[in-house]
Amino acid sequence: MSLEITLKMTTPSVPINESLLNVSTTNNTTLIPKTNGLGMSLFTMLFGAVSNLTALGILARSRSRFRRQSKKSFLLLTVALLVADLLGHVILGAFALHVHLNPGVLQPGETFCDVFGASMVFFGLCSLFFGFAMAVERCMAITQPFFHVSMVTTAHAKSVVLFLSTIALLLALSPFFSEGSYFLQFPKTWCFFPIHGKGSGDDTTLVLVFSSLGLFALFFSLFCNIVSGLALLHARIKSRKGNTTPSGSSGRRASTASSASLFCTLDVEMMVQLAAVTVVSCVCWGPFLIHIFIKQFKMYTEPDKLVLIGLRMAAWNQILDPWVYILLRRKMLMRLCCGRYYQGIPTSSNSLSESRRNTINLQ
Repeated sequence: MSLEITLKMTTPSVPINESLLNVSTTNNTTLIPKTNGLGMSLFTMLFGAVSNLTALGILARSRSRFRRQSKKSFLLLTVALLVADLLGHVILGAFALHVHLNPGVLQPGETFCDVFGASMVFFGLCSLFFGFAMAVERCMAITQPFFHVSMVTTAHAKSVVLFLSTIALLLALSPFFSEGSYFLQFPKTWCFFPIHGKGSGDDTTLVLVFSSLGLFALFFSLFCNIVSGLALLHARIKSRKGNTTPSGSSGRRASTASSASLFCTLDVEMMVQLAAVTVVSCVCWGPFLIHIFIKQFKMYTEPDKLVLIGLRMAAWNQILDPWVYILLRRKMLMRLCCGRYYQGIPTSSNSLSESRRNTINLQ
């Protein structure tokens, strides 16, 4: 996500220390890295925003393929994910640029720090929650198609988006109601819950709730994707066996055509995209969530670089998500996965001519 924008504002090539971080902007040793960080932050924000807008445009162009009721709910959840990523880039990117241009504006206990931290919590959880909802929706559609068609509608999908957004918003706004607080985090370029155990019991609880919800969403997204993938694989194997006949080449061609058409369906396309989104989320968010969860049970409270590394990885989640839909489109999947099947499938006219020739020869 655009959290990375806030982390580019770091330091010169010398080791970081507290006095260096508090040097005024008149010191020339800090102006060069801040200028470089400003340019990188601006580039990252614009690149992420353009990527999400491009992915939304691709979905808008292909919405006719989602005209069936059973597909519309997945499309709505996908749009919600990309919109959350886009807003995260724009809003957090604007905050980061404001911090760049106004050194010292980010202070603990100030309203701006609280809003910054709340935005990071909200958009981070929304990305994880919407990915989880997409995985559950596809699992139901593939394993229980009749129940899905009769019970899951776009209205239900909208309710799910609203419900998950409300949960993320309530957790993000908890410090505004005297339940915990937001702290200025090392290297004083972003605000978040007290990760290093310096806060109260409520602060520790908020960190544990945030990390637990994120890990829960990642784990069950993986579980649902595995179940859906196994169901699709079983359906393909079953279809292949059902279309195999002892009549030689014609039976093999029919099986090949059936396998190709099954593998290249919209369901498989959505599953490939969803699996990629889940892998990206696990790789990007997993280290950060696991690390801050474990830190709540350790005694030392000193900042460590692993938190920054984890946050930088999490920042890439909202940048990579849209590229899943840009690269893993139907045409690309057809070329990569289905081209070899279609090369061996004869056209209908050629198949008919060959069948007639075989009939004449037999007579």
